[in-house]
Amino acid sequence: MLTQYRPEPYVDFTEDEPRRRMVAALKDVGGQLGASYPLWVDGEAVTGSNWINSVSPAATDRVVGKVAKADVGAADRAVRAAAERFKSWSRVHPEERAMVLAKAASIMRERVYELSAWMCYEVSKPWLESYADVCEAIDFCDFYAREMTRLQGRHPTTPFCGEDNSVEYVALGVIGVIPPWNFPLAICMGMTVAALVAGNTVVLKPSSDSPVIAAKMFEILTEAGLPPGVLNFVPGSGGEVGETIVDHPLTRMIAFTGSKEVGLRINERAAKVSEGQIWIKRVILEMGGKDGILVDETADIASAACGAVAAAFGFQGQKCSACSRLVAHGRVYDELVERVVDWAGKITVGDTTGDTDYSMGAVINKAAFDSITGYIKVGKGEGRIVLGGGAVPSGGHFIPPTVIADVDPLGRIAQEEIFGPVLAVIKAKDFDEGLRIMNDTQYGLTGALYSRDRDRLHRARAEFHVGNLYLNRKCTGALVDVQPFGGFNMSGTNSKAGGRDYIQMFLQGKSITERL
Repeated sequence: MLTQYRPEPYVDFTEDEPRRRMVAALKDVGGQLGASYPLWVDGEAVTGSNWINSVSPAATDRVVGKVAKADVGAADRAVRAAAERFKSWSRVHPEERAMVLAKAASIMRERVYELSAWMCYEVSKPWLESYADVCEAIDFCDFYAREMTRLQGRHPTTPFCGEDNSVEYVALGVIGVIPPWNFPLAICMGMTVAALVAGNTVVLKPSSDSPVIAAKMFEILTEAGLPPGVLNFVPGSGGEVGETIVDHPLTRMIAFTGSKEVGLRINERAAKVSEGQIWIKRVILEMGGKDGILVDETADIASAACGAVAAAFGFQGQKCSACSRLVAHGRVYDELVERVVDWAGKITVGDTTGDTDYSMGAVINKAAFDSITGYIKVGKGEGRIVLGGGAVPSGGHFIPPTVIADVDPLGRIAQEEIFGPVLAVIKAKDFDEGLRIMNDTQYGLTGALYSRDRDRLHRARAEFHVGNLYLNRKCTGALVDVQPFGGFNMSGTNSKAGGRDYIQMFLQGKSITERL
């Protein structure tokens, strides 16, 4: 029997033992770079002439691994194979499916430092961010396994004389899973195992920026006992592989995390009924954010500044929940800016694969580097650069933490998602204006309010329009089943990953009546 779920604890890398183990793992993984990884279609390894070279963002001459690149034909075969395997996997007892997830969680606990090291190499995550990513992947497996055991079997209905009535939840079919690169293990694992434990089969198209970590995840689930063909691994381009999965008449549902633009395209394509399709496809979309922290004149300024810096520059600001807007009451504005600049200025930037625990690594690729530096140039015309332009290492896509003060709330850097280490600071004349600024965006993912005013905290609960609201703490760092995650508006479908209703999105209810 599974024990009660508890989030996986983190380690402290200032302590000798965790630091020693992380350095050893980095050296070990460094010796495994450059290996090749196949596609997996219906339980068979597949290679061809096309490969995805996964290059380290922090050292662009370093190839982390080569992953076989799927084409339209491979994607089609994967969907058809998954549809066939669904006939047997959906009939496996839910508790047996749950034990696969429990075993995967156990494997990840044993390999936590190694998996963290892979993320340092492939996406340039700092040590603690990488470790937390693995912990979240473990949490998804542990929590969703327990949720499926809760959801299995008969669910009660109102009694009716002469009949036996119940509701049961049954699997949907083939799920296309399209995860992002920024949480390459946690989100990829969470979306995948939620579909699998519910009895569905999966066709997985990971990001081309993090396919090696996805390949490691495939290996873990296979080792945990997942039958061949239940999970099909087809890295490739969105235009070919992604759209084939989305459009396929045998695909029952799409689970996507990524940009607003791609998410809306998936939503539009999935709404069209393909020839031979006999269902309306479900879509789960987790997209972007323009998240912010609001600080009023009653707040603990030191705590607010610390939270803003952590939320803005953790993992180089490459989180959909990252704080990219800091709105402060005029009375505390100058002091808050001064503290933020002071603390952000102490952030260290460098390659996280050595024996130094840098606060920030490199941004994911050249396109991201160009986009972020372009926004910084825009910011020079829309505000006042109070931190930025510091020295960074060469050889990778490094950007120093950047703080831009006195930004117009309607300016581009206050409205558009930057997805990098850039913080726009905005002055508000009072709490009401600050709250209006917070809500004046097309997104609605995360937000935070620092205040000692109880009435304002209550107002924020009702009026701060985000899917994840934090009071007197930073707006990043949601834990599975502690803060179920998902946003409003253009941030997505509010599916609440890591919540108690998430698995049900991969199931359909069946009402069963027997006349006695």
